[in-house]
Amino acid sequence: MRMSRRGVLAAATAAAVSPAPTAAAAERRGQQARTGFERLAADGYAPLRGQRVGIVTNPTGVTRDVRHIVDVMHADRRVNLVAVFGPEHGFRGTAQAGGSEGRYDDPATGLPVYDTYLKSGRPLADVFTASGVDTVVFDIQDVGARFYTYIWTLYDCMEAAALAGKRFVVLDRPNPVTGREALGPVLHKEFATFVGRQPIAQAHGMTVAELARLFNGEFLATPVPLETVLMTGWKRSRFYDDSGLPWVPPSPNMPTPDTALVYAGTCLFEGTNLSEGRGTTRPFELLGAEGIDGRWAAAANALRLPGVHFREAYFAPTFSKFQGTTVGGVQIHVHDRAAYDPVRTGIALLVTAKRVWSGFAWRSDDWIDKLTGSARVRTMIDGGATTDEVVAGWRQELAAFRRTRKGYLLYG
Repeated sequence: MRMSRRGVLAAATAAAVSPAPTAAAAERRGQQARTGFERLAADGYAPLRGQRVGIVTNPTGVTRDVRHIVDVMHADRRVNLVAVFGPEHGFRGTAQAGGSEGRYDDPATGLPVYDTYLKSGRPLADVFTASGVDTVVFDIQDVGARFYTYIWTLYDCMEAAALAGKRFVVLDRPNPVTGREALGPVLHKEFATFVGRQPIAQAHGMTVAELARLFNGEFLATPVPLETVLMTGWKRSRFYDDSGLPWVPPSPNMPTPDTALVYAGTCLFEGTNLSEGRGTTRPFELLGAEGIDGRWAAAANALRLPGVHFREAYFAPTFSKFQGTTVGGVQIHVHDRAAYDPVRTGIALLVTAKRVWSGFAWRSDDWIDKLTGSARVRTMIDGGATTDEVVAGWRQELAAFRRTRKGYLLYG
């Protein structure tokens, strides 16, 4: 008898047998996080039974043995997967920042892939309607920062699913920089863009399932029928390398969990004329520009910020700002993750860069305001404010967000 590719993959998945675990391995596995997808599959895809399913995902949607969940679901007769929806960078992750893959048929599965990037509201609802799905599933690894666009893809897709009359299921994954607390300024609504749709903190300290519940409860005019499939084995205090899960870069310039650790602060340099390290092997950990020397690292180290040292560094980006030009700056070395505050550190680096380098300038489009969520950070730094003064400026709004956030947390 001849089997289809789908049948062969399903049989292979069912037949796979692992060796008996040792006691030590069993103990480690007991400490590991199980993703929402792992729990969904173990339950036979029960929440999706009888539904035509579409999934919003990207290269991070993988199993523990790094098979893509679209390939796994497509091969499993228990789930009727009929469409894939790609975010910024695309479903298979081939596009750089600010790009996507467009509409195409996936060569591996034959499934139609629809582009969600920069679509929202009724146009995105029309995409869901045209795809013929009953339920939209979301499974993308976030990195914990308000301006990382996947959480706003989540928001836009929830809103569009409500408009199109679709169910919405979120499969949870860890916040790689922990979920201990929210940090930084809260977005002001008049500064809303795709790097911040709604008033949440710059480092939100939540998982995507928690954010989905927050969006549904606080921000969506019409809540979507929402179901969340939670993780087991994850604690709010855990960093990603404690999860036991493989790291797949969520975007081309997020190569490691170390990148995610600093990103919520150093992404602010996108709003300046300094390089944020794109085009190097350490994006967001290397910062610099022509004309900067060791005085910047010295000024930053003099602040004695908790958990971090700064090394005088020189590098030549292969693309983006200063492409092919050797620039000077700093490399961030986090030596105590638990003590490190990425947002405060990012502000301190902006303050010191402006003080020691006469060439410092904001981007002409005031992109820094979109990233920080208001004009306050820019105007305070321009006015000579210290790091402590800038941080004090968002204390009240952050406290209010923390109170709201608390009602939507799902893990201890």
